[in-house]
Amino acid sequence: MIYDFVVKQKGSDVSLSEFKGKVLLIVNTATRCGFTPQYTGLEALYEKYNEKGFEILDFPCNQFLFQAPGSDEEINEFCSLNYNTKFPRFSKVKVNGKEEEPLFRFLKDNAPENTGKNVKWNFTKFLVDRSGNVVHRFEPTDTPESIEKSIEELL
Repeated sequence: MIYDFVVKQKGSDVSLSEFKGKVLLIVNTATRCGFTPQYTGLEALYEKYNEKGFEILDFPCNQFLFQAPGSDEEINEFCSLNYNTKFPRFSKVKVNGKEEEPLFRFLKDNAPENTGKNVKWNFTKFLVDRSGNVVHRFEPTDTPESIEKSIEELL
């Protein structure tokens, strides 16, 4: 179950059970990617729906052409200064391969779309319902605005 996973944030363990009962959008991100401007749309969704039980969990990933360089602190500062993001950002992860974050293996294996396939690029998004079920996988080309209706349906 998704709530069994523990991830890193600022060097500390964070249990995803802290997000139990919320709708989650879990995203692998990068600060130097053509999709980086999606941070604007993600923050707009977060501001609009956070009080209704919506969370965005941001996992920077440097696995695709090294487009998330820098430390976790530098990435966080970049996102705060350039996109005014307020949603939780976690430590940098790998989303594919031998060293992949177990959470992303779970997401890939349990998403109804493209089940088990590797994450293709930065800004792949996984939508999780209030019960912890992975209900959608959205590709990087799916903008935050284009997935808003799917989020609303779960809230």
